[in-house]
Amino acid sequence: MVDEKKAPFWQWTESHWRDPDMDWKAARFITLGIDVGSVSSQAVVVADGRILAYSNIRTGSDSPDSARRAFRSALEAAGDLPESRCDYCIGTGYGRVNVPFAHRTLTEIACHARGAHFIYGPTVRTVLDVGGQDIKAIQCDERGKVVNFLMNDKCAAGTGRGMEVFADLLGIPVTQVGERSFQFKGAEPEAVSNTCVVYAKSEAVGLLRKGWSPEKVLAAYCKAMAQRIYDLVERVGVTPQFAVTGGMAKNRGVMDRLMAMIGMKRMETPWDTQIAGAVGAALFAHTLCLRGKAR
Repeated sequence: MVDEKKAPFWQWTESHWRDPDMDWKAARFITLGIDVGSVSSQAVVVADGRILAYSNIRTGSDSPDSARRAFRSALEAAGDLPESRCDYCIGTGYGRVNVPFAHRTLTEIACHARGAHFIYGPTVRTVLDVGGQDIKAIQCDERGKVVNFLMNDKCAAGTGRGMEVFADLLGIPVTQVGERSFQFKGAEPEAVSNTCVVYAKSEAVGLLRKGWSPEKVLAAYCKAMAQRIYDLVERVGVTPQFAVTGGMAKNRGVMDRLMAMIGMKRMETPWDTQIAGAVGAALFAHTLCLRGKAR
């Protein structure tokens, strides 16, 4: 069961989870993946190659502190798992160099490919990671190994942080943005600016003053985000099956429009899409333990 912590309406919700059928005391190896992103931080506990527990929290102004808070939350969720019982930890994400207790770091590209391979299954070949600050389009093989990738520039347009800015502007809970972007009258509006969230916000204010409903403005922004993501995905190429990681995977306003542009259905998963990077990091750590290279 997932426990969620309330947050301001424009923010993603914090949560933690554990597998009630697993007992960490019976595990040979317990490994951790810590993914410190620009907006959220995740910690995943893996016991003998299976997900035992995870936490998903907001990243604060202090990356090391965010890593520790995610770490402690995951250990508590796992059933008061002592830190000393953890065999190996790998840090990843935007703030991976600021995970003070990690034994090593790996890029989020590698970790999201490996994590998507786990949470979506081995048939995934294209992974789209829409994070808080950037977008990554990744191609991987049947083992979850990266074969090609592209990233956008460092701009909030088309990312989770950009969507939070718009939710705050319109006074709409970020969890409702996707659904409400389809609740407008008339034809689908033209997209607003998709190159800069500051320009897009200014344009949205102008549209509201012209009498556009918040839902119609959201539709225009979701369409712009989908177009920005599509431009990146097309450059790297799309090979079925297609999986999405990161918080934006939960926003159908962007994802439904994106998949219509691509002409393909995206894969489904019961897992929280935000934990993919941390899952990949924890699984890499588990592999090192099995090979006797966890030093």
